Amino acid sequence: MIRVTLPFHLRTLACVEGDVEIETEGPATQQSVLDALELRYPVLRGTIRFHGTTRRRPWLRFFACAEDLSHEQPDALLPAAVASGEEPFMVVGAIAGG
Repeated sequence: MIRVTLPFHLRTLACVEGDVEIETEGPATQQSVLDALELRYPVLRGTIRFHGTTRRRPWLRFFACAEDLSHEQPDALLPAAVASGEEPFMVVGAIAGG
């Protein structure tokens, strides 16, 4: 099981509390995790990635094991600690202001 931490607004939209646990088809990659997440919670489609292109939305970032994975290739393997469920895959909303 892979643990996914979502920002508050996406947890509210998906009607979940705390981390979400999902299983992926094949190796654990950003793409497989997000595909499984959107399959389980269809209301999240288009909120994390753009429809059609599956590119990350600009105000969201992906982190795992204290590393920013936002600019990694979607099919790059996630760290072993994430694949084993020890560490979460985090979807974090960016903070901006002026």
